[in-house]
This record gives sequence, C-alpha cells and structure tokens, in this order.
Amino acid sequence: MWKYVLERCIWMIAVSLGVAFIIFSILYFIPGTPAERLLPDGATRAEVREMEILLGLDKPYIVQLWNFLYGVFVKLDFGMSWTFRIPVTTELFSRLPRTMLMGIAAISISALVGIPLGITAAKNHGKWRDYGLLGLSMLFVSLPQFWVALQSVIIFSKELKWLPAYGIGGIQYYILPIIGWVLSGIATNARQTRSSMLEVIRSDFVTTARAKGQSEKVITRKHMLPNALMPVITIIGGNLAFTIAGMAITERIFAVPGVGLLMLTAVNGRDYPTIRGCTIFFSVFCAAVYLLVDLIYAWLDPRIKAQYQSGGARRRARA
Repeated sequence: MWKYVLERCIWMIAVSLGVAFIIFSILYFIPGTPAERLLPDGATRAEVREMEILLGLDKPYIVQLWNFLYGVFVKLDFGMSWTFRIPVTTELFSRLPRTMLMGIAAISISALVGIPLGITAAKNHGKWRDYGLLGLSMLFVSLPQFWVALQSVIIFSKELKWLPAYGIGGIQYYILPIIGWVLSGIATNARQTRSSMLEVIRSDFVTTARAKGQSEKVITRKHMLPNALMPVITIIGGNLAFTIAGMAITERIFAVPGVGLLMLTAVNGRDYPTIRGCTIFFSVFCAAVYLLVDLIYAWLDPRIKAQYQSGGARRRARA
C-alpha cells in the first residue's frame, strides 16, 4: 500500500510541475507589463523599464521559468508578493486557516445532513419523503451560491440583525459565508446517497442478510451503507477541493481575508508571485484530497486494498 502512496506522491509532484509551467507561461505571455500597474499613473518608460529590471522581468522566458521552478520546487520559495511586500508563503499561510475553517465546516455539515437525508429517501422510495427530498434537492442545487450569500446578508444581517454582514472575528462571522455552500452540498450529498442506496438495496447480499433475520438497522449500518458510501466519498472529496479552491467569491462578498480573496487581489493587481503561489497551492491541495479519497476507498473496501497489494506482487514477479 505504501508503494501506491509513493507513486501517487510522485504524480502529485508531476502535476504540480505541469501546473507551475502552465500558469507561468500564461502570465508571461499576457500583453502588457505588471510594472505599469505597480507604478503611479504617468510613469515614464524609463521608470517602467527600471521596475522591470528590479522585478526580473527583463530576463528571457527560459531564464525566468528556470528561476521560478528552481525557487518553488528546490528552495520551496514562492518569492515576494509585489502587492503586500512580504513573502507569498507568509501571506498565504496566514490566510489559509480562515479558508480551511469555512471549507471544512461547509463540507462536514453537508455530509452530516445530506447523507442521512439520502438514506431516508432511499428507504422511503416512491413515498412523499422521497419526492419531497428530490424537490428540495433540485431547488438547492439550482440556487447560485453568490445569490444565497447576498440573500443571507439581507435577511440575517440587514433585516433581523442576528449576524454580522462582513469581516472577521468570532464564530458568528463565519455562519453566513458557510450557508451559501451548505445548501448545495446537502442537496448533492443527499441525491448521490439516495442513488447509491437504491442500487445497494437491490443487491443479493442485502436479500441474504434479510433472510438471515438481521434487523433493518444492522443491515443498513453494516451492509448497505459501507457499499453505498463509495461514490458519496468521491463527491465529498471533490466538493472539498472545489470549495477550498472556489471560496474567492464568498470571501469577496463577506470581506473575509482568506486565500480566495488573496487570489482575487493578486489577479486585479497583476501580482504574479502571489497568483503562481496560490495556483500551485490549490493544485497540490486538490491532488492531496483525491489521494486521501483513494486511501479511504481502500479502508472501506478490502477488495481495493487487495488489488493494490496483488498489483505490487505481480510487478515483483515480472521483475
């Protein structure tokens, strides 16, 4: 199993190298120069040229690319932020806890609420509970997250004055940003759990367990749920990666200084080191999440773990 983890880690490095190359090339070939954005209006061409030399933008593409890759993957240094005048890693990791808190909380609440709802709908297939869940799921999935966020501000902050509309502070400042992600997450998890449970309910091993006289609670917990959770875990892992990487709009609406807002600020200011650092971080994070999903697969389903082990045994036999 550890060899599989090692192989995936090597693939993570390869993916990160590819992402770093692509984002560097895209930013390099964008028309214009960031030096003009960093200087006051009316700066002369000589001042712009001097700023380009200071930032290292006067060097050829290959030289700049090598310096960037060497700094990131050898020295583990994303460079200095042109906007904040501090190391990119310092600013990134100072904002990361806020983004992680909102993302993990949203995914956890979505799973804790959505999975039981999906199980309930599957066990009441064709009844009013099932149709009611499908209707609510369609509604929640169709609501744009930014619209839900804005409506939450109007209702809970402006009208009811229960929660702050923006900023950071205690836990109450994170409730409204999380709501926009929770609704669609609950709907997605409920629909996927319902579909998976309906497939498992018709399986032969469930019929056999009922024939042995086991209770429905035992059948659901020990036989149906572990098998039905496999595709749900994929959805949860994908949602976690998407939520962390897609918090920019939510953080902008609620003025939460997280990684997403940092990325938006860097894009508006053409802060290339920060854009590259955030992009590479998101790629590594997404790859790590999917690696974790695969490991959870092996933990829930011994057949998958056996495939990894038998695959390694076959490779050793061929060698």
